[in-house]
Amino acid sequence: MEGTRTRRDCHPLLRRSSSGDRYQHGLSHAQLRSLTAVCEALLPPLEVEDVAISGSREEPPSKSLQAFYRVSGSDARLAEEVGTLLGSGMPEAVSLLRVILWLLSTRLGTLILCGLVSLSWRFPFVHSYPDLPLEKREQVLQRWNRENFFRPLRIAFALFKVVTFHVFFTRSNENTENPAWDAIGYQLPAEEKTPKAHKERPLEKGIIEMKDETDASLLRSLEQKGLTVLEDATHDLYKVECDVVIVGSGSGGGVAAAVLASSGLKVVVLEKGNYFVASDYSSDEGPSMEELYEARGFLSTVDAKMMILAGSTVGGGSAVNWAACIKTPPHVLREWDEEHKLPLFGSADYLSAMETVWKRLGVTEKCIEEGFQNKVLRRGCENLGLKVEGVARNSSEGHYCGACGFGCPTGDKRGTDTTWLVDAVDHGAVILTGCRAEKFFFEDNRPGAKRGKKCLGVIAGAVAGSGVGKKLHIRARASISSCGSLLTPVLMASSGLKNPHIGKNLHLHPALMAWGYFPESMTDLKGRTFEGGLITSLHKMAASEEDGADPAAREFLIETPALGPAAFASLFPWVSGRDMKERVSRYARTAHLFALVRDRGSGTVVDAQRFKYRFDPSDRENLRAGLRQALRILVAAGATEVGTHRSDGQSIRCKGVREEELEEFLDGVAPVGGPYSRDETWNLYATAHQMGSCRMGASEGEGAVDGNGESWEAEGLFACDASLFPTAVGVNPMITVQATAYCVAGQIAETLLRERTGRTAINGHVGEAETDKS
Repeated sequence: MEGTRTRRDCHPLLRRSSSGDRYQHGLSHAQLRSLTAVCEALLPPLEVEDVAISGSREEPPSKSLQAFYRVSGSDARLAEEVGTLLGSGMPEAVSLLRVILWLLSTRLGTLILCGLVSLSWRFPFVHSYPDLPLEKREQVLQRWNRENFFRPLRIAFALFKVVTFHVFFTRSNENTENPAWDAIGYQLPAEEKTPKAHKERPLEKGIIEMKDETDASLLRSLEQKGLTVLEDATHDLYKVECDVVIVGSGSGGGVAAAVLASSGLKVVVLEKGNYFVASDYSSDEGPSMEELYEARGFLSTVDAKMMILAGSTVGGGSAVNWAACIKTPPHVLREWDEEHKLPLFGSADYLSAMETVWKRLGVTEKCIEEGFQNKVLRRGCENLGLKVEGVARNSSEGHYCGACGFGCPTGDKRGTDTTWLVDAVDHGAVILTGCRAEKFFFEDNRPGAKRGKKCLGVIAGAVAGSGVGKKLHIRARASISSCGSLLTPVLMASSGLKNPHIGKNLHLHPALMAWGYFPESMTDLKGRTFEGGLITSLHKMAASEEDGADPAAREFLIETPALGPAAFASLFPWVSGRDMKERVSRYARTAHLFALVRDRGSGTVVDAQRFKYRFDPSDRENLRAGLRQALRILVAAGATEVGTHRSDGQSIRCKGVREEELEEFLDGVAPVGGPYSRDETWNLYATAHQMGSCRMGASEGEGAVDGNGESWEAEGLFACDASLFPTAVGVNPMITVQATAYCVAGQIAETLLRERTGRTAINGHVGEAETDKS
């Protein structure tokens, strides 16, 4: 009917047609021409007869698959989008890529970067990269892929490849369609399968969205939420008074907000991301990554070795994680209690907090039906006689959503945005979205105090694009940084704190992936890789299972990842354009498993975009053991071909393979460095768990904060997120983060209420305390 609008017509997470985008790539015409030539070499058009090859998804190929093989990366709009996204990265990487693209646009530069392939017997004898035949341009990229002498070329190749495939597979038209999706067997979840999606916004009564405010309306909104606000026209800011200000709304900040607000304290939560509910989520990979993740999901370590995923929306990581609920392992609690001298983790209060968190998240320990990848993991383990465990989830037993990494469209997964933050606003908390904290501010502490400074609050401002120009000067009795292990140390350091542990001890749970192809003819193993719960099973190898084993030896988890088409293509090894199209055409029936280790190595947070990381030798050995085990599991589950993400496309066909041949293949499986390493081949590692960068310590010399999460330098300033962890936890960390936050926030509430009224808050509940009459 004319004028009717569907839910997707108004969808906040729906990407506009790429033809209507405006690009701001900053490239010259010559650079853009070079980039277009690179994109075409990565995605070359293939003749139709090349489609009917062994291993294609369909025999004979469908029209959509034929069209996918014919498609070319030479579309100028594709290059413009790629250039725009590349231009948003680290300044050093942007400069490198622009110089390379400029050199490629010249004949001399092409000779320097591409070698003899740029020469010909015909005038002008030396050709620029865009003027080379397609097959020669592909040869250049193959050389760059294995380049270990001038490693910046390998970095450039990796960035061009990752971003090109990300853009290509996330582009969609006004109907949310990408022609390549049908060719590879992918489709977005049907809307009729989302009956549980919330029609209301559960945080509405407590939320102020800065993107919709002006300076004048913000003042009214703050006052309407019960906050005391004064305008300081001289300094062009609003002064806001509250009891507690919390920066970040994820697993740490959400829990802290609920505990403190339910204790009768006035709480303000600052979140630089936006607020979405289940009915907002499109499951569309491109706009979802752009809106819900830090740096659109394109964070990495400075050497491009480790790809980093971190949530950036109301609910933080809990809104986009894979729902796995695993309690802190007992041996980790003993280590943190005894070796790190942090009694919180050996206390009954902490065990009780885990149970409280478990209950509030509505964790279920059964799964009615597993998805394709988890079926593969379970079958492979059972065929090998390996133990496979079910994974509890903060969703119902029947939750079959494969899109939770893009925000759960069914509303069934329970992140902090639908649990703890709801509790917080029900008790008067105020949440400001699109609001970025800039720094905490202090005064000198009273003489004789243990800490030299006293935190008075935080200075914040609206993110770009808002109509709010004034700064917010939020004064609070307690200030909490809960913006995650990547940004909490940045905020602490930008506030002038000097503790040497701030930004150090960053643990990442590095992971490597293995894949296995299961043809659609395997009717006893139904499903597609993007369907079903994301993590419902795991295989665990713990050193404690082997008597006398080195505690660092052979300790890993094997779980299943969520990979949309763009992530699949971006991370999969590229050895040629034809091979890539073959591999991606199998997307729907290619299962991935990843090996994750509790890392002894650690890194450093330099700033909001720069992260350094160094492996411990034991981590590499554990990753090697885990990756080999993952490949065995895939073979045992019936894969016809298995492989790794090593840059040379390491793989083996399984049909008829002898045991000794498989073992020889597995002997060649080993973790190698990232694109900037000296190794001839390289891997991209991945991490979705960041921990430890402002760790708790029994003394100022051992950590950035004390055992209650309070800064050793500034009274009234706390960290309350995974940055508190003394070490990596070794399992999916959501329960550990929330239980720790529950305990830390309970202590803060008790202290503040005792100071103010003589009352005390026990575990977030207010109760009268006996007054000391003496």
